[in-house]
Amino acid sequence: MTTNKVLFATGAARGLGKAIAERFLHDGASVLAFDNNAENLAAAVQTWAVGERVISQVGDVRNRQDVQAAVDAAVARWGRIDVLANVAGIAREDHFLEIAPADWQRIIDINLTGVFNVAQLVARQMARQPEGGVIINMASKNGIAGEVKYAHYNASKAGVILLTKTMALDLADHHIRVNAVAPGYILTPMAAEIDPPEFMEFYKDRLIPLGRLGAPEDVAGAFAFLASADAQFMTGHTLVIDGGQTSGDGRKLNAFPSTA
Repeated sequence: MTTNKVLFATGAARGLGKAIAERFLHDGASVLAFDNNAENLAAAVQTWAVGERVISQVGDVRNRQDVQAAVDAAVARWGRIDVLANVAGIAREDHFLEIAPADWQRIIDINLTGVFNVAQLVARQMARQPEGGVIINMASKNGIAGEVKYAHYNASKAGVILLTKTMALDLADHHIRVNAVAPGYILTPMAAEIDPPEFMEFYKDRLIPLGRLGAPEDVAGAFAFLASADAQFMTGHTLVIDGGQTSGDGRKLNAFPSTA
């Protein structure tokens, strides 16, 4: 359980970050909710209606001053940060031959350098705490198995996985556990902005053994587990939440029934 924990969550205004913040709030945690969209963040905080248990902080993970200001705000109110949910990220679909350098750089800057920025600044605070802390970075099954038209996104998430492993080694002496979560296809607002409903139907029917798209709550549960005492001997691990997709070669049982 994460009761009485202090969570620092990026990308907290919608999608996976919002679901994770809500799960921790439900479990009794306090949350520093960090996001670059002030309107979405204000709406989320109003929906949560938990008073002093939330601090909302508008900022960009690419801007270390924004991140440090949020760290300072959390410490000023609660005296510590117990858990980091390092979630903020973006995606877009482009054939490799058509990727614009600006789009490549933006995805790397947010998904990989942004994760580094937040993790380093929060880890510096956790290293000052006798009890250390827990850092959970948002990776993706795309960082394990590539997907067509996502070279920039795939590269950023693969980077997060190895960054996580190295952080776990460097930070173990400070009692800081570092893990990653690698979701498969999760039905989020970002996914809905990229893919039409008919593609989602094809994906769940043909590519996911469990036969459904993931829900944000599936990922939030993984974050809650990794932050809990039940995972106290886990560090440097990437927990895949993909309905079994990366377990095989893409062919589901009975996908090609005999016509005889």
